[in-house]
Amino acid sequence: MQALSIAAAGMTSAQMRFENSARRTATAPLDNLAEETVERLQAKTAFSANAAVVRTADEMTATLLDILA
Repeated sequence: MQALSIAAAGMTSAQMRFENSARRTATAPLDNLAEETVERLQAKTAFSANAAVVRTADEMTATLLDILA
C-alpha cells in the first residue's frame, strides 16, 4: 500500500529533522535556541501526522480484510 510507504518515509524524515536540530542545539551557541525549538516542534508534529496515516491505513486494511473474509 502506497500510503504506508509514504508515511514511513515521512516519519523517517521527521526523525532526521528532529535529530539534526538536537545536534545543532548541542553544538552551537544558544542564540538560535528558539529557531531550533520550533524546528523540533515541527518535526514532532510531522512525525505524529505520519503516524496517524499509518494507523488509519492499518485500520482500513483490517476493515477490508474483514469484509473479504
